[in-house]
Amino acid sequence: MPSKPVGTLYRGHEGMWSWVAHRITGVGIFFFLLVHVLDTALVRVSPEAYNEVIGTYKNPIVGLMEVGLVGAILFHAFNGIRLILIDFWAKGPRHQRKLMIGVGVVWVLLFVPFVIRHLSHVFGGE
Repeated sequence: MPSKPVGTLYRGHEGMWSWVAHRITGVGIFFFLLVHVLDTALVRVSPEAYNEVIGTYKNPIVGLMEVGLVGAILFHAFNGIRLILIDFWAKGPRHQRKLMIGVGVVWVLLFVPFVIRHLSHVFGGE
């Protein structure tokens, strides 16, 4: 007789990891939007202060953070579509693994060209 799992039913399959990644990317996007709203609101208080803050963003570290942000947004968006298909398409749960692979393929196809172009601007000075 198989023993009962201890602590959790998750065993590291694609459903669990996509759940974790979806939550992490959602929180990251939320904090970006919070900072974005705050620094944009600064323009109404002091345009000079706004320009100074925006000027601090023009460095390679922020450029790398932008790569992470775009990667998170792409994954969160396509994984969200996958979740909608699983929830509202009758055959969705049966195709969960294929849908997850599709999310990964589309993510790579869109993310890699962005990274190449964006980092050429960040480090190439274009």
